[in-house]
Amino acid sequence: MPDEFTTSPNADGPVQFIPSDYSAPPPRPGMGLCLSGGGYRAMVFHLGCLIRLNEAGLLKKLKRISSVSGGSIIAGVLGLKWKSLDFKGDVAQNFELVIEPVRTMAGKTIDVKAVLEGVLLGTISKQVEEAYDSTLFHGATLQNLPSDEEGPRFVINATNVQSGALCRFSKPFMADYLVGMAPLPTVPLAKAVAASSAFPPILSPCVLEVDPGNFKPDPACPLQKEPFTSKMVLSDGGVYDNMGLETVWKDYQTVLVSDAGGKIAPEGNPKHDWILHGIRVLDIVDNQVRSLRKRQVIEAFKTHGSFHNGTYWGIRSHVNDYHLTDSFDCSEARTLELAQTPTRLQALDPEYQERLINWGYAICDTAIRAHVDSAISKGKLPYPSSLI
Repeated sequence: MPDEFTTSPNADGPVQFIPSDYSAPPPRPGMGLCLSGGGYRAMVFHLGCLIRLNEAGLLKKLKRISSVSGGSIIAGVLGLKWKSLDFKGDVAQNFELVIEPVRTMAGKTIDVKAVLEGVLLGTISKQVEEAYDSTLFHGATLQNLPSDEEGPRFVINATNVQSGALCRFSKPFMADYLVGMAPLPTVPLAKAVAASSAFPPILSPCVLEVDPGNFKPDPACPLQKEPFTSKMVLSDGGVYDNMGLETVWKDYQTVLVSDAGGKIAPEGNPKHDWILHGIRVLDIVDNQVRSLRKRQVIEAFKTHGSFHNGTYWGIRSHVNDYHLTDSFDCSEARTLELAQTPTRLQALDPEYQERLINWGYAICDTAIRAHVDSAISKGKLPYPSSLI
């Protein structure tokens, strides 16, 4: 099976194992980046992180970029623009090709319109897909992403509601380990991103019509049959893997995790009706899983003899936790304000975008200099007049 279907036998790692994993070799040398979900908050925060990784010469060195939900919006843009980036000395000189469309997208509210038009004209996720395509992707498909020889492999993750497993979109294949693999998919990039960011219950599900003949026959896949091979019912990738860890952790030794996920707030008088109470319970489950994975990732980095190294940074991290003497001066109160940005596809004003970008840049700078390469020089905020 393809490399995403394998992992190391480290049962304490922060990803789910499948039976065939245990005979697989340890992860190989190489660096991958995981981009979490979180709506526009995540998209814009991750943009700051990508700006810093590019300036540090690390972006060009990535072998895999795995994303879910809001992280998949910016991953899709980066993947589409990758072959046009002018890399000199491992640094893209024209990174505005990524910055400009992402900031344009962040200035548009699309979730409310998608809900209203979706009710009248069709599925809500279809309206989101069309908004992504008109602003960002312009008819591109997964085949417009770079090949493994041209750049990192971009893996856009959604959750298959039918199988309960991860559905992985990439240029070489689309796959669910229970359903099988469809080589060289021509799925629109906007559709893959819409599926990955179809956060429930409002924007989910995203339905993908599939030709059963596209799947490579595989008797090891128990769900390679109708209706699983003709119609895939998909939801937000964060439902299954809320930091996009799995497709990097299983394959590469060096893992960078950018986490813009939210955190559930206390609620003194939770709702009792079954809809809102159910949503509250699901939020608690998501919060617990995210917290557990975060702890496991960090402990794996700290453990002597672990298969992995790398670093984690989050929108709720604090620069003081990394113990650098020259980290950016970031007010914890102001960064927590940014972390509380709602998980929406709701327009952010330009100055607020710049603050989020600066914060992503600053905490990424701190994390990579503390735990990846201490020789990297401290960066300069992309928008110094906006501070953080």
